[in-house]
Amino acid sequence: MNGFIKTLFSSIAKKQMMALTGLSFCAFLAVHLFGNLTIYGGEQRFNAYSEHLHSFGLLINAAEIGLLVLAIIHILLAALLYLENWQARPVRYVMKKNAGGRTISSTLMPYTGLYLLVFVILHLLTFHFVDYRAQGIFRLVSGVFSNPGYVVFYACSMIVAAFHVKHGFWSAFQTLGANHPEYMPLIRTVSLIFSLFVAAGFGSIPVFMMINS
Repeated sequence: MNGFIKTLFSSIAKKQMMALTGLSFCAFLAVHLFGNLTIYGGEQRFNAYSEHLHSFGLLINAAEIGLLVLAIIHILLAALLYLENWQARPVRYVMKKNAGGRTISSTLMPYTGLYLLVFVILHLLTFHFVDYRAQGIFRLVSGVFSNPGYVVFYACSMIVAAFHVKHGFWSAFQTLGANHPEYMPLIRTVSLIFSLFVAAGFGSIPVFMMINS
């Protein structure tokens, strides 16, 4: 029993759980983006999409609770692993930043993750925890994105998200054992394409709404 508990709370287990929760969020991002892109179809279509989601009632509430649990697990594991790495190497070595395969995306992961946490909280307060029944979700979004400052903030946040996703996507597969010279280059390519898809897809919406407001 003690051995099982030690294994469950080992660094490898934490990394694997973090990888699984990270991939779950990547799947959510893809689904969420496809839904948000209906905004290009106009007010009626976007409002219809929103109403269709809310028609699922308790299922949507359960999904939101599930996402919250995944977020808490992901954040806690990220913090624990960061502290473990910091304690294991209290004095930073003088070395090249790209040594050991390190990239800008991997180096910035703790900081982009913290930034995205703040962004998600602000995003929920702006679009989710508000009563938009009188005006409809399309007009709420249109009103928010009529502010150039918020548009710049949102677009920059999507660039940060792309950096986080770019490294997190392929490293999750690596953590789960997919680190093989035959298909890792493909996974890295998919990771890059997906990160660009996230940045361009989400980032284009506020620009489009501001121009057409």
